[in-house]
Amino acid sequence: MLSVVLFLAAWVGHGYLLMLALNVIYSRPFHRKFLKLLRLACGLLLVGAPPVFAALLGIDLIELARSAVADGWVKVPAAYAWACVFIGAIAFPVVTVYRLFRHNPAVVLDERIETVDVAKELGRRPVGDGKQRHLAAKSFLDLFNVEFTTITLSVPGLPKTWDGMTVLHLSDFHFYGTPGAAYFEFIIRRCMAEGVPDLLVLSGDFIDDNQYLDWIEPVLGPLQWNVAAFAILGNHDWWQDFDAVRERLRRLDMHVISNRWQAVDVRGERLVAIGHEGPWFRPAPDLAGCPDGFRLLVSHTPDNIGWAKRHDCRLMLSGHNHGGQIRVPVFGSLFVPSRYSRRYDMGTFHEPPTILHVTRGLSGKEPLRLLCRPQVSRLILRPA
Repeated sequence: MLSVVLFLAAWVGHGYLLMLALNVIYSRPFHRKFLKLLRLACGLLLVGAPPVFAALLGIDLIELARSAVADGWVKVPAAYAWACVFIGAIAFPVVTVYRLFRHNPAVVLDERIETVDVAKELGRRPVGDGKQRHLAAKSFLDLFNVEFTTITLSVPGLPKTWDGMTVLHLSDFHFYGTPGAAYFEFIIRRCMAEGVPDLLVLSGDFIDDNQYLDWIEPVLGPLQWNVAAFAILGNHDWWQDFDAVRERLRRLDMHVISNRWQAVDVRGERLVAIGHEGPWFRPAPDLAGCPDGFRLLVSHTPDNIGWAKRHDCRLMLSGHNHGGQIRVPVFGSLFVPSRYSRRYDMGTFHEPPTILHVTRGLSGKEPLRLLCRPQVSRLILRPA
């Protein structure tokens, strides 16, 4: 019985290592075809490697460890198996428990969530005409149950005149035919019905096919703001005609800040909005000549949190990770395309001097959402 338990623990640890490797590699600027093959290879290794291991070396890892003392070549698989036992039986559960009891940081003064069933409001599931529309039609998916989240933040260094300033943060549209345009149009109408924000921030991944470039202006056109709108691109835009994406956003009078900075006056104080589209678009922002002021960083991936801290960015807004899209009860997210794996899958984090908010986004190329609803984030800023 003990041998079976240890072998299963090793299998879990093996899967955890594959997941970590996949998450980290997916965070890098590799071609989509390579990433797709890698994901397939990891799936085969997850399912197939342990049975092959058992067939060649058995499932009794204690006996295998004894054999490794006398038989040199067995040391490597034995060491890997026992490392997987440690990870599966200790490291993975400890990380899981830590994540279960993780709370919002003290800078979050209030958080209110309203879930809207877009399909019910429209009287139909707006699956559209994309390649995976039949999957999106499944009622058990969370594709159309959108969380409108309002977060009040106490922000160190925020000018007092900005008390109560609102920021509407939208990310990861992934225009690909499914969901249909009606889904996004409803969300935009709902956002505007709740009030025009002072700042609008769009943090990338607008399209997944160039034929949906023509969605950008009619779908996003109704968005309004009182002061300024800032937009950057994401990795899925990098794989498409990104110059055309930028041009259409500019036609909507948005500041497409890319890997640059833009200073604007807000209530008599200077806001410096910085875009960071790395690691896909390079080079990283050059802050030479950047004036003093409150620094807002818009980064598609939260992986640039270290850059934000080094450059005194007080507020950072990101998407990209989609909350994992599929979340498992107790364990939460598994596949998260980040160099930090699941650490910044979603939520609000405070790593002085930076407050980071990671929204789950509105969609994804694959219409799969389980226990992970799409999200609209509206931030209310208060001076600390």
